[in-house]
Amino acid sequence: MTGLTTHILDLTHGIPAADVLVQLLRLEDEKATLIKALKTNVDGRIDVPLLSAEEMWIGEYELLFFIGDYFRGKELSLPEPAFLDKVSIRFGVADVNAHYHVPLLVSPWGYQVYRGS
Repeated sequence: MTGLTTHILDLTHGIPAADVLVQLLRLEDEKATLIKALKTNVDGRIDVPLLSAEEMWIGEYELLFFIGDYFRGKELSLPEPAFLDKVSIRFGVADVNAHYHVPLLVSPWGYQVYRGS
């Protein structure tokens, strides 16, 4: 499998984070261009790859996860402004023939991201 995928796990509730807006941006010369904006499904995943192998190019990307809206929807008592509202992950693609999976593990107070498989 090649392309770009992601998923989000809600560490506060121990569940996949459903209905989270995720934007994918392409970065070129520090200019960001929106490629796609999709929401996660009940499994915390996007139903289709964010990028297929044919759509990928070598370079920098950014995933923007709107997790503040998600946690507000869970009726958590969050400060205003929230400590984490939008989580931005910038990463590079060096091999367009590889699979890049970028999972986000998140709570209102912290997150972890890594290149998965």
